[in-house]
Amino acid sequence: MNIILASAEVSPFAKLGGLGDIASSLPLEWVKYGQTPIVIMPKYKDINIPDWGFHPTNLTLFVPMGWWTEYARLWEGRLPGTNVPVYLVENNDYFDRHGIYGDPHEFIDNDRRLIFFCRSIFEAAKALSFTPDIIHAHDFHTAFTMAFLKTHYKNDFRFLRTAGVYTVHNLAFQGWFDPVRALDYAGYGMKAFFHGSWFEHFGKVNAMKAGIMFADKITTVSPTYSKEIRTPSFSEGMQDVLNSRGDDLIGILNGVNYNEWSPEIDDFLFAKYFTGNTEVKNFNKMEYLREYGITEYDNPELPLIGMVSRLTEQKGIDILNEIIEYYLSNNIFRFTLLGTGERRYEDYFNYLRWKYPKLALTNIGYNSRKSHLIIASSDYLLMPSKFEPCGLTQMYAIRYGTIPIVRSTGGLADTVEEYNPESFSGNGFLFDNFTSHDFATAINNALTFYKQKPHWDNLQQNAMAKDFSSSHNALDYLKVFKWALEKVRLP
Repeated sequence: MNIILASAEVSPFAKLGGLGDIASSLPLEWVKYGQTPIVIMPKYKDINIPDWGFHPTNLTLFVPMGWWTEYARLWEGRLPGTNVPVYLVENNDYFDRHGIYGDPHEFIDNDRRLIFFCRSIFEAAKALSFTPDIIHAHDFHTAFTMAFLKTHYKNDFRFLRTAGVYTVHNLAFQGWFDPVRALDYAGYGMKAFFHGSWFEHFGKVNAMKAGIMFADKITTVSPTYSKEIRTPSFSEGMQDVLNSRGDDLIGILNGVNYNEWSPEIDDFLFAKYFTGNTEVKNFNKMEYLREYGITEYDNPELPLIGMVSRLTEQKGIDILNEIIEYYLSNNIFRFTLLGTGERRYEDYFNYLRWKYPKLALTNIGYNSRKSHLIIASSDYLLMPSKFEPCGLTQMYAIRYGTIPIVRSTGGLADTVEEYNPESFSGNGFLFDNFTSHDFATAINNALTFYKQKPHWDNLQQNAMAKDFSSSHNALDYLKVFKWALEKVRLP
């Protein structure tokens, strides 16, 4: 199959979360299965063009926008260490600025930027003479590709037999746009906007709704999340929309690129280690603590609990902050964090580091080396998410023998199994209710097994034996692609 993967984020070029990781790992696996993928993304100002080896092509894109035409230039590169083509859409008016979506607030012209990018994907395929069997779009940023495929390009010979597959990574971000502006840019006009139309939702254009309704198949990033979002508690107001497409909605668990996240080959670590080699894992912990000036006089054997996360309400930071000082003030465990997000959370973690300099090793920002070191060096990982479509961090931790303590929701429920001390099965600890009390209960339960033989060894070995490789979910996507093609190509 010829596959266009369209995404606003692709690791390592431009990434804010798991979307970027998945957008880069899937094409790598599809090639192994004999497919022909290409990746298309915007050419952001912050992409290091020389370092990643991108070069300009001689292709100019003529991109229809409303009743006028705009232009873009195409740049070409490769996913690092592969032959998978990555094409960057260059338009300085839209993408020659710092950031992907705007930080801390979204760019006010994101409707126009993203609609332009969606339209340019089709023009790029035409310029490259690439006839796709599948256009695989991700989140609201590329949702309009699903609409364009079924309308503006439905009679274009290059897309006559193309199927659209739309993946929802996080339903909380839907792309709410002013209908007059958005539908003008998209070339539909207000005749396409009426109550119940595939663009309209609560009086606004909802890009994600359009993606869901126009797509041939819809996927989410874990089986549990695909069920949760069809209920009022998790649907973000999209319950009726999702249930109307229930037969075409499929949950596929995200996978991990073990070429990047595996302790056997991880160059960020102080020492690499294999399953069962807990002594080397503990060596990484001790070396990590030394970077913070912690010596043998500071009780380095305390449990080290780590967290690598966006600092937002979704990630359960509120219920963590309600209990964390109790543990630190009583010297029960040492806490290390890497994250960035809402100012109130950043300020609180800076306060913890000031008050407990030997116990709260908090870092505001993002750093690849630090994220790998926290995952590898910690004894436990916290993910008390209010909701979690999939989550990759807990899967990284499991691979490194770091025991997750998570809320039983979304992909966390699909990947973490409660440890059973009688059968020695399970790889972590879960709690159900989104309260600090239940969260603390799970932490306390987990700590009872710290360094307790044979349980601690079993926990770590059970975790490291799990296989969440991206090769599995890449194959699942290919099955969905075939189903989508069958739907499009029915006689």
